[in-house]
Amino acid sequence: MALTITNENYDAVMASGQPVVIDFGAEWCGPCRAMAPIIEELAEEYEGKVLIATCDVEEGDEIAAQYRVRNVPTVVFIKDGVQVDKSVGSASKEALKAKIDALL
Repeated sequence: MALTITNENYDAVMASGQPVVIDFGAEWCGPCRAMAPIIEELAEEYEGKVLIATCDVEEGDEIAAQYRVRNVPTVVFIKDGVQVDKSVGSASKEALKAKIDALL
């Protein structure tokens, strides 16, 4: 299951030592809701290898601003605390897997 990341737990998540994938979305966003099952599947598949988290841009506004998220859905790929890739808009499971595999 994907972790919910907030302004309050962001530092702890980033200190995990694992690559981190953050799915930025919002309740009112149809494409975000459509991608939610894919994100959950990826969280299960990569459990223990990559930390996959979701962030509601309205609740995690500081995090969204830090990664310059202007549109949702946006998926940010982070390795060693540094953003290495970004996907804006809806994406297929295969496209996201390729980007996650590049983190490993």
